Parts: sequence; C-alpha cells; structure tokens
Amino acid sequence: MKKKRQIELLAPAKDLETAKQVILHGADAVYIGAPKFGARAAASNTLEDIAELVAFAHQYYVRIYVALNTLIYEDELSEVERMIWKLWEIGVDALIVQDMGITKLNLPPIPLHASTQCDNRTPEKVKFLQDAGFRQVVLARELSIPQIKAISQQTNVALEAFIHGALCVSYSGQCYMSYALGGRSANRGVCAQFCRLPYDLVDAKGKVLMRDKYLLSLRDLQRSKQDIEALIDAGITSFKIEGRLKEMAYCKNITAWYRQILDEIMAGRSDLKRASSGSEQISFIPKPDKTFNRGYTPYFLHGRPKHLFNFDTPKSMGEEMGFVRAQKLQHFIYLGKDPLFNGDGLSYFDENGKFAGFRVNKVDGNKVYPANASLRLKTGIKLYRTADQQFTSALEKNTAKRRIELSLHCWELPDGFAIQMEDAEGHRAVVRFDDPKNPAQKPQKEHVRNLLMKATHPLFVVADCQIDWEAEYFLPSSLWTEQRNRLYDLFVRVRQIQYPKEEFRLPNTSHPYPQQELQYLGNVLNSAAREFYQQHQVSQIDSALEAAPFDAGSYETPIELMRCKHCLKFALNACPKQANHQTLEEPLTLVYKQHRLPLRFDCRHCEMLILSAL
Repeated sequence: MKKKRQIELLAPAKDLETAKQVILHGADAVYIGAPKFGARAAASNTLEDIAELVAFAHQYYVRIYVALNTLIYEDELSEVERMIWKLWEIGVDALIVQDMGITKLNLPPIPLHASTQCDNRTPEKVKFLQDAGFRQVVLARELSIPQIKAISQQTNVALEAFIHGALCVSYSGQCYMSYALGGRSANRGVCAQFCRLPYDLVDAKGKVLMRDKYLLSLRDLQRSKQDIEALIDAGITSFKIEGRLKEMAYCKNITAWYRQILDEIMAGRSDLKRASSGSEQISFIPKPDKTFNRGYTPYFLHGRPKHLFNFDTPKSMGEEMGFVRAQKLQHFIYLGKDPLFNGDGLSYFDENGKFAGFRVNKVDGNKVYPANASLRLKTGIKLYRTADQQFTSALEKNTAKRRIELSLHCWELPDGFAIQMEDAEGHRAVVRFDDPKNPAQKPQKEHVRNLLMKATHPLFVVADCQIDWEAEYFLPSSLWTEQRNRLYDLFVRVRQIQYPKEEFRLPNTSHPYPQQELQYLGNVLNSAAREFYQQHQVSQIDSALEAAPFDAGSYETPIELMRCKHCLKFALNACPKQANHQTLEEPLTLVYKQHRLPLRFDCRHCEMLILSAL
C-alpha cells in the first residue's frame, strides 16, 4: 500500500497562551520565538514557557518549531549553542534558522528547517540545503505553482509554503532598507517596516508621478481551497500561516479557517493524512475578513495578479460593509447587507483619498451614531468594518475543544476482565484485573458501557465501547471507574513513549554551493558561517551589511536594498510586456523625506530593484 502523505498546518504564536489556543483550533505544528535571535524580536518567549508548550502540544502529537532565524554575531555563537541544547532538552521538535553558522556549532540531534530568510526560490538552492542536512525548507512566497513543482520534482526534502498573512515586498532575507535607512536590521529581527511608509514616485525630469502613496505596501496573502490543493499536488506538505506578532483573535480565526479547508480536502483524498492527533469542535464560524487584513491577494501563485498592492493605506482594511446613505446631525444612515453593532470600528477613504476611521457609539436600526458626534461623512462613501465587536467578543471566550477519539473493548478472562483502549493511529493499552465474576440479577452491559464511555479526561472522547461477555456480571461502579481511570493514565504514557520525535545529526558535507562568490547578499556575519561556505566551495565571501554601520557613501555606486516581484512600472501600465503600455522618463526614484531611492528594473526576470539612497 502506498504510504500516505502527511499534511501539516503550521500556525504562529507570539506567546504560550496563543500557542495553546492555535493547537486547540487545529494546528498540527506551532512556530514560536526563542528567548533571543528570532526574526520577530518582539515575540520572544522564555524557556520555561516553551517547555510548558512542548508538554501541552505533544499530547496531540503537535510539533513545536522554534524560530532562531536571525543572523548571529561572532560573540553570540556560544550563547546560541547553549540555547539550542536547552531547547533540545525540553523537547523542541525543530529549529527554524537562517544563519548557516549554526550548522557548524556543536549541536544536539535536533532537526533544522531552512527559514524563508534563506531566500529559497530555486531547485538548486533547495537541493543544496537538502544535501546539507536540512529537514524542511520554507519556500519563498513569490513562487508560482510551476516553480514549486519544479523544486519538488528535483528534491525530496519536506517543503513548506506560506498560505496566509503579511507579505514582505522584498524577497525574504534580501531586504536591507530598514538597516540602511534606520539602522534596524530585518535580518536581526528588528525591521522598521519602511515598506509600509508613504513615498513619492519621481521620474528623471523631476515630475511627481505619484505623491504620498504607500507604493511598497502589499495586500495580505490568502489561499483558497483550490490553491491549497494545487500546492499539495505541487509537493507542499507544510502550510504556514504568518503572524507571530498578531493578536489572539487573528490566530484563532485563521487557524480554524484553514483547519476546515484542509479537513475538507483530506476527507476526499485517501492519499493524505493529518500530521497530528484529534479533531476540533469550533464554536464560531471562522471568517478571515473579520480579523486583521490589508485586503487579500493570491500573490504570484498563478502568475502576476492585478490586485497585489494597496497604495492608499498599509492598515487593516477589514471587511467591506456598505455605504453612507445620508449624513444627519449626529448620525448617518447606513446602507449595507450586514448589520452594524455598538462598539464596531469603521473605516473609510475621505474625499482626499486618505484612510480614516472611527468607533461606533450606538446603532439604532440603520442609524449609526459615531463616538465623535461632529464627524461628517459624504453621501456614498464606502464603509469597511475593521473591528467587529460581536465577533471579537465571541473569540475572547473558550471557542474550541480538541479531543482524540478512542475505542474501548472489554472482555472477560478466566478470573476477571480486560479493557483495551485504542486510538485511530493504532496506539493501544490494556488493563487486566482479577475479580469474582458474580452473576447479575439484571442486565449490566449497558451500564458498564456507559461508565467506560463517560467523558472524564480532557484529552479524549470515547466513540465506541464493545462489551464481550458470555453472561451478565455484577461489579461495583467504583471498580469500573477505577479501572477506566487507570487505563487513561496508562494510555497517556503509551502515547508519550511512542511520540515520533525525530533525531537527526547534520552530515559533514562539502558539495558545491550554487554560487562561487557571495556578496553581502549572502548574509555572512560570523566565522562559522564563513567556514560553512568555504567548506562548500565558495571562493569569495563578503561580509553581511550588518558587519558595520551602513554608509551609502562608502560604495562607488548605489547598492541593492530590495529585490521585488512587485513592480511599479507594471502598476502604472508601463511594463514593456503590457499591451499599449505608456513610456516613463527613467530612471525613476522613490522619495521619502530626505531619502531618494533609485529604482532599477530587471524586466527579464520581472523584478524591481530598490537601490541605496543617492
């Protein structure tokens, strides 16, 4: 029989409580920040919290991946090594890393996953990482189905892909704008998000083509059921939700949404199976529009999309609701298909195209009273709900249960009875006990079945209980309860013992890296990383930009700060591959305050480069 492919839903968590909730809402794996050295410095966690999370997650065979995916300075290597050993000792399943220097440390047999910060977008790069011992590779978000399929066909490493959340406009790991303009390195976990700021676009003659627009701010990623099934067929086995800085409501909502999609796909396919144990009972209807989103895009999965960016705002758009029908003295008349509620947050674009918002104080039918009674809205303005008070309040409660389904079988022995407990994955435990088999004066099997099936354990639910006795016997209810609880304790230990923890030691390899020369884009910040690339036949290795304070004047020509699939020429209908395209006076420049950032266009690869300030 052909082995089933294991499909993993990988959810984010900024802290312990969020991590527990995404597990209850359907995650097969959770990624969370280490105490230090994660690409989201504001989402770090203590070792004690991670240990508690591991114990909770492993009950459901949910894996815990710790993000250790920043570049490491030389004097930090020994601290990183000690931290990795502690993470291994508390049971973490894998580390997500960017810095290749980590591979040269004295490591425990803990699997390594190559972060998307490693810039994993070619079969050659992914094959290299596979042969270097990485157990899972997080692919670049920009890849299309054919590109992913090509990588899958040329490799056998587990492939992970993002399916939801914020998009970096640059290839991940290749963005240096925050460090160059603000001294805060994205590759060190402290990105200042210059991509979410307003810019002017100026042509070679100084003409302002677009003024004060969010020209680098992309919509958020969202995958449909059809997209996810196409990704499965292309070779993806791990489906990742972005959001280690997101609030609890977002994490619950989005995890539950994709859990339902994956369950629906797997219900119709015998070649797939879930990567963890149990099933969920969700007490709300997941709706991605209800929590943080900038509007959605499929990104480049099926080619270049039209609705990729939102030049008007980098903020959450929420859900489209309706219109202002008429403005009155202290309220306005609302026209829309869905009702509004007291406490909702609404937003709109004003007459000047500026994004603004307000809180609803009271709703009376179609009359909406803003908290700011002096607010005046133009008739016909479109309204978006960025905060749904009822939905958010519902998500503040306990909104999910997760249970592992069991079957019981009780049969008689010559001098007593035996009870077996088994789950769908084949884990099995049996208790045997001697007791006089006293005949009962009235039927007992149904009573015993009910006692054994009684829901008394927070982890399990008994779906079926078979009683095989030749006659009816009487035993005290307390005895059956005692044996049932004893069996639960034994079964938990059986699952703990059989937890499929992977141990893997990196091989000592010297196969050639896809490039023989590494500029600063190689992100080499320490001697261990340098040793790694030298061992893999790289002849020239430049240091990472973060090796010194950035000084644009030290370079003879502007250097690349971002490389993007997003293209402003395409957005302005000036791409030479577009029909009836307009011609712009190049070079074009982005301007933000005192910063002037030249643009270069690599039309052969459909990429836009943002260069260091003039």
